[in-house]
Amino acid sequence: MVTARGVRIGWTDLPTGVRQRIEEIIGGGPVISARSQPGGFSPGTADRVRTATGRRAFVKAVSPALNADSASMARQELRITAALPSSAPVPRLLGGFDDGTWVALVLQDIDGAHPRTPWVPAEIKQAATALTDLAGLLTPAPVPGLPRAIDRLAGSFAAWERLAAKPPADLDPWARRHLDLLHAAAERGIAALAGGDTLAHTDIRADNILVRPDGSMIIVDWPWGSLAPAWLDAALLAVDVIVHGGDPGPLLTGIDPDVVTGVLAGCAAYFQQRSREPPPPGLPTVRAFQRFQGDALLPWLRAALTG
Repeated sequence: MVTARGVRIGWTDLPTGVRQRIEEIIGGGPVISARSQPGGFSPGTADRVRTATGRRAFVKAVSPALNADSASMARQELRITAALPSSAPVPRLLGGFDDGTWVALVLQDIDGAHPRTPWVPAEIKQAATALTDLAGLLTPAPVPGLPRAIDRLAGSFAAWERLAAKPPADLDPWARRHLDLLHAAAERGIAALAGGDTLAHTDIRADNILVRPDGSMIIVDWPWGSLAPAWLDAALLAVDVIVHGGDPGPLLTGIDPDVVTGVLAGCAAYFQQRSREPPPPGLPTVRAFQRFQGDALLPWLRAALTG
């Protein structure tokens, strides 16, 4: 199994001035402990920190020098997180800044752990409930000016057509024989993304969920927030359940099976194409994870499309 884990800097790698600004936001004196957290691919920091007086926070900071896209995503996450309603099961934003060289977010530190993978039935059911409740709270979207999911995902979902133009030598034999079928399914997935006024997370995986000691779930990391149908995050989390092991059924209740197949076919197209590209700067592990996901989705799609 390949995990969603990149290579990142830590708290002590940040410039002194950046650390001081973050400490001012947290309050309580200097940071005396910092624990880097696994999960995700940003090369920036992802640290649980504690100050001299015991105040805690979760700190994310990244520079365009590490990866320009990661810095752009951090700016978007700062904007979206600041506008999320207090009733939503998300970390509160304590503060942040963008000085052109570093983008930093200082968030509430959540006492929790990621769902177990392979997924266990109780946490799949809890995630399904949490995402249904979250969609209700985020409809209509509380953040203005968001991109639409169809605009963000349509090009990626259409990758089967590009793969068909020059099929990779290492493409799964079944997928190679059924490229037209996979492309047609992904096209249905694209069409299903049209409309909807829900703020969807659009990058939901186990590593973007924290399970609190009481079993409730907190959804973290919001740079990909998009306007979408209310069911989109549940369908996307089903991808994570399938590739890591588990029954996605509770997440897919009430969603048209053809839509589910189309969305998963589109995700597989994206993973299959992008995994064969060179890794982006500062993200050396992301292509292996994309390949793992793209290959793990194919048996499910084979059963759904050809039995």
